Amino acid sequence: MNGFVWAAGLILLPAACTALGAAGVFLLRRPAEGRGRRMLTGGAAGVMLAASIWSLLLPAIERAENQSLPVWLPPAAGLCIGAAGLLWAEKAAGSLLESGAGQGGRMVLAVTLHNLPEGMVTGLAVALALAGAENAVSGAFALSLGIGLQNIPEGAAVSLPLRQQGHSRCRAFGVGVASGLVEPLGALAALALAGWVQAALPWLMSAAAGCMVCVTAQEMIPEAVEADEAAGVVSIVLGFALMMALDLAL
Repeated sequence: MNGFVWAAGLILLPAACTALGAAGVFLLRRPAEGRGRRMLTGGAAGVMLAASIWSLLLPAIERAENQSLPVWLPPAAGLCIGAAGLLWAEKAAGSLLESGAGQGGRMVLAVTLHNLPEGMVTGLAVALALAGAENAVSGAFALSLGIGLQNIPEGAAVSLPLRQQGHSRCRAFGVGVASGLVEPLGALAALALAGWVQAALPWLMSAAAGCMVCVTAQEMIPEAVEADEAAGVVSIVLGFALMMALDLAL
């Protein structure tokens, strides 16, 4: 029973941290305008760019080194597949992403796809711990905590731009929370299919990175630098530095 409660806590922790970050919308009294809106968008863009590198691409490369394929193939191909898949999903969704959702819809999709492989990584770590692998318990705890801390700014990266677009605080918060719910689902899937998922992780992680890079370049950076290039660029750099520091510190 204690093992079940411990495993459930580690699986749910990253999603809870995403909700904590999404709660940042309640700290804004009114939607930001002009420079404030561009700086918030730029900060979110920096966070997503750094997360795509340190949280996804670099771990994908490390895992690809242990496979029979050329080490560059899964990360490079997965990155392109993820970006192309997001563009296809936008076209297929059509009116869903364009009728008022726009950038917010793309961002939610990108962050949600980014959270799936993170949840799978957490599930694999928990599976190793439940199997009694050496140092697996402390490793699973550190991994879950690290992903959770990284998810705080990512939750804000979903909810804050939605608030800037005029959505209510509760709606923006709810969408931010929903973007993190895929992590426990991915963790449970990894627990059930631990062997197969581990082999596919380099492809899954790099594809999620492709989604994030695509939406950042397509929507967020242009909006951040529009009409106020200096402030937008500074906010992108600061967001990137924040996420990079979290990844390196953990």
